[in-house]
Amino acid sequence: MPSRFERFMAMRYLRSVRGQEEGSRFVRFIAWIAVAGVALGTAALLLALSVVRGFGNEIEAKITGFGAHVQVETFRDAPIDQSSAIRDTLASMDGVADAAVVVQEFALLRKSREHIEGVAIRGTAAPPAWFLGQMTEGAFDTAPDSAGRAGLVVGKELADLLQVRPGDTVTSFSMRAASGETTPSMMGLPAPRAKTFRIAGVYETSLAHFDALYVFTSLGAARALLAYGPDQATRFDVTLAAPGKAREAAARIENRLEFPLMARSIYDVYGGLFAWINLQRSIIPVVISIIVIVAAFNIVGTLLMTVLEKTREIGVLKSMGASMRSIRKQFVWSGLLIGATGVAAGEGLALILVLLQDKYGLVSLPEEAYYLTTAPVALHVFDFLIAGALAIALCAGAAYAPARAASRIEAIRAIRFR
Repeated sequence: MPSRFERFMAMRYLRSVRGQEEGSRFVRFIAWIAVAGVALGTAALLLALSVVRGFGNEIEAKITGFGAHVQVETFRDAPIDQSSAIRDTLASMDGVADAAVVVQEFALLRKSREHIEGVAIRGTAAPPAWFLGQMTEGAFDTAPDSAGRAGLVVGKELADLLQVRPGDTVTSFSMRAASGETTPSMMGLPAPRAKTFRIAGVYETSLAHFDALYVFTSLGAARALLAYGPDQATRFDVTLAAPGKAREAAARIENRLEFPLMARSIYDVYGGLFAWINLQRSIIPVVISIIVIVAAFNIVGTLLMTVLEKTREIGVLKSMGASMRSIRKQFVWSGLLIGATGVAAGEGLALILVLLQDKYGLVSLPEEAYYLTTAPVALHVFDFLIAGALAIALCAGAAYAPARAASRIEAIRAIRFR
């Protein structure tokens, strides 16, 4: 069959550059350079895609771990009443996996006279499942001890600032006035409320702003400190069965609830962070793809040199009846073979490097800049398929110009070529 003949000749052209002559040795070297260029370009592209996907997955998991997928709040600067009924309504909606009551306000946390920090105290009935995996010391135990001190879970950065560890005692102060409170202090402000907590655990997410700000306790302890009623809440954290539809779910929830309640997806609440992730997803693969394009153009030079070296053989083939189309196909197949070899090598290299990074964390990152200690990676079969197909298509396209040049060689002149 013609296609088998053309593939056979293409493979012979590439294999027969054995280095018997000075020119042949150089062409062989250039052929290996072309294969290596495609391999490195493909590997770089896949590594970039894996790292970008890894960043997106890690940052999204951290942020949704703090705030679920949809947050339901109020336009008014006041607690939400009838939180239990609203929570039940949210939990019953289609696509909602869970709805949690949250009590959260700013307060002061004091270990000693020298160690005082402003924090956001968050009261919750139970921690998110993701959050339990971020504990580095102690446990997420907010229940009161024998002395009646509720447990408090703090971030590692805050624990270092306050110099506290599990088992230590701290005092929190809140200046929030309770509804109807009329007991002012000397400066016309409500008297501060104070409550003693025990440090139950320390978490670390590598999100510096979060680890230094948020502390967790029980709903009852947060309500007592922040002067909330027994059925009041600051907001509701809604976890969805399909996180990718958070914006659509937020719109449905807002239509279901009455004013002044509003619903925002986590992608809107932390829009800046997600914009940073999307910027990486859109730009980095495009920039790295240039390497593959440059490697594909190397194939043009390689095949043009092959045409020059094989001019007499091309003339013999044409004198034996090979058509211009057949000659073109032979050199297009040569480009495809170079591309396929390079893609296979590049994908194998990328797979090995991604697995090593995932297991051993070979590439470290500055935590304060990237919110992570090592470069995250995420394998996706779709990336390998698309990157491989595009690289091979580019190589085949790059081979067309040399193939066209080879097909136009005249048989008599080619046979006499020296």
